[in-house]
Amino acid sequence: MTEAVPKQSRKILVVSAHPDPRSLTASLTAFAVGHLREAGHEVRVSDLHAMKWKAVVDADDFPDRPADRRLDLLAAAEEAARTGRLSPDVAAEQEKVRWSDAVVLQFPLWWFSVPAILKGWMDRVFVRGFAHGPGLPPPYGEGVLAGRRALMSVTAGARESSFSDRGVHGRPADLLHPFQHGLFWFTGITPLEPFAVYDANVLPGDRFEAAKREYGRRLDRLFTDEPVPYRSLTGGDYDRDMRLLPGVEAPGTSGLDLHVRPRG
Repeated sequence: MTEAVPKQSRKILVVSAHPDPRSLTASLTAFAVGHLREAGHEVRVSDLHAMKWKAVVDADDFPDRPADRRLDLLAAAEEAARTGRLSPDVAAEQEKVRWSDAVVLQFPLWWFSVPAILKGWMDRVFVRGFAHGPGLPPPYGEGVLAGRRALMSVTAGARESSFSDRGVHGRPADLLHPFQHGLFWFTGITPLEPFAVYDANVLPGDRFEAAKREYGRRLDRLFTDEPVPYRSLTGGDYDRDMRLLPGVEAPGTSGLDLHVRPRG
């Protein structure tokens, strides 16, 4: 009998954003953490509400900045990141991102976006000098955080059909584009297609069990699924003004789909 070859152990950061530890978001977070650990992976968790995460960027993020100087956020962040003088909570989260091979974001869709506390995590952690900026690799594909993967796991109260090409709420790919393309891909992290649980406000037990099974399959393929095929800024598809070259896209392609390479 052939002995099974163990899967490679990876390091995964799970970031959860919901104020209620009894919520569906919290349940899916606990499931993901347990599932990944059972598979042999190392997992760290940032439960933003339990951490009392400060969502707003302000001068306190740069404790050594002279008080009489105007707060230039980009310059202050770059200087603090370069010299290791960011506030301790931000530095700790940056260390988790550096440590990770993949980042999983677990959150509810609120007003067609991520909750404010999660957006604040992004704003404060992915600062210039750490995740982007002069002297670092170019954005959109070759960023400083390249080599990592990202999975957005979202719960939404409305039915799945309303989040579609003709659905009134729009496609998840469009709603999450600022984060998939504008945060992850910009900094070099490779995003996967999002995982979503719909009708989350009235989710019966059998559908929750089915959702966990599907989520487990997605987590099992975290490092093998084909990512969203976004175009690389330096791959020859864009001109020097960062505009897509004419005729690169398939006929009839428009909008945000222009920045995704045709599959197959």
